[in-house]
Amino acid sequence: MKLITKELEKKIPGLYETENVATEEKELVAKFFTPWSHWTWYAAEYDAEKGLCFGYVEGLENEWGYFNINELKEIKGPWGLGIERDLYFTTTKFAEL
Repeated sequence: MKLITKELEKKIPGLYETENVATEEKELVAKFFTPWSHWTWYAAEYDAEKGLCFGYVEGLENEWGYFNINELKEIKGPWGLGIERDLYFTTTKFAEL
């Protein structure tokens, strides 16, 4: 599965573009998850050249931070499962998450 499509690249703001937006008002544009555990990544900003996202991560801790799409692509879980993108996720404000 392609984690970032050309369509998503156009929709996700660039890095630091939402820096002055209040946390509760930040829009999460894409959701990525591990089908075999509880880890979830929500992208609010994206740099296509570096594959770097800024967003909200639910894992050992729930926090805002940076994650790399290219690194997510390399993760393999049980039975060779990889990270997936939630195809039914729609842009959501953090406060609504």
